[in-house]
Amino acid sequence: MLNAIWFGMIVLSVVCAGANGRLGELSPALLEGAGNAVELSLALLGGMCAWLGFLRVAEDSGLTELLAEAFSPLIDRLFPDYREDTEVKGKICMNLSANLLGLGNAATPLGLSAMKAMSARAGERQPSRGMVLFVVMNTASLQILPVNLAAIRAKCGSTAPFGILPEIWLTSFGALIVAVLVCKILEKKYSSGVNPWNR
Repeated sequence: MLNAIWFGMIVLSVVCAGANGRLGELSPALLEGAGNAVELSLALLGGMCAWLGFLRVAEDSGLTELLAEAFSPLIDRLFPDYREDTEVKGKICMNLSANLLGLGNAATPLGLSAMKAMSARAGERQPSRGMVLFVVMNTASLQILPVNLAAIRAKCGSTAPFGILPEIWLTSFGALIVAVLVCKILEKKYSSGVNPWNR
């Protein structure tokens, strides 16, 4: 679907440039945009590698389990199916930690690992309520310190890369609260044993 959208945007750009007689400006703009994308990717690569390494060291050193214990009351309330599963809770903690730091790319492999562990525990192909809530929370993506966004703003010349923190806190926290409330309401509505996510 995304490939089709991108292809449509490219075709539309070429058509608009041709209609406005600006085809000559299209090629330089395309090359300049591609070059800027590569530079931005390289600028973000260092920070991404550092945080991914930190998260891996934390997982191997047992910090994951410590985080799971520290956040246990909150996770137990949100994910009651995994109260006794420290492995799943640890993976959830690491994923949420990466999201809190605004490291969406780093959170993705951690999230996939957590989903794999939850799926193996569920022993079924249908998503469990914990899996659905986990995906919804990742989509809302509460960010306390948006490292990637700050790096992008700094790269683009911002003098205050973290100047939009209040807005990010407000929107991401609001989205998270609404998402969790909707999931919990649906869980209670279908608490008779029917999984609402299988419909």
